[in-house]
Amino acid sequence: MKNVKKVAESPPTDAPMTFHQAMQRLEAVVSEMESAELPLEELLRKYEEGTRLLRFCNEKLNEAQKKIEILRKKTDGSLQAEPFDAASATKGADDETLL
Repeated sequence: MKNVKKVAESPPTDAPMTFHQAMQRLEAVVSEMESAELPLEELLRKYEEGTRLLRFCNEKLNEAQKKIEILRKKTDGSLQAEPFDAASATKGADDETLL
């Protein structure tokens, strides 16, 4: 039987995760998937966790984008500058390239 390195998962907490915490955990999950010889079942669990974290981070970024656009609106309703374009900020990045 192969000696498989067991990687600790982030402990569940009652407090909501911050964007920064989610990004750190996502980076750790990706690193674990790339460097460890994990059984298929564990790889699938890591992939699912990474997908949830990525979705959470994208939602937080979208919320921030909306807040920024609201703050930048002039009193007449027009924007002071072009709205933030998340697609160009993550040019070429998608779910699969991050996981």
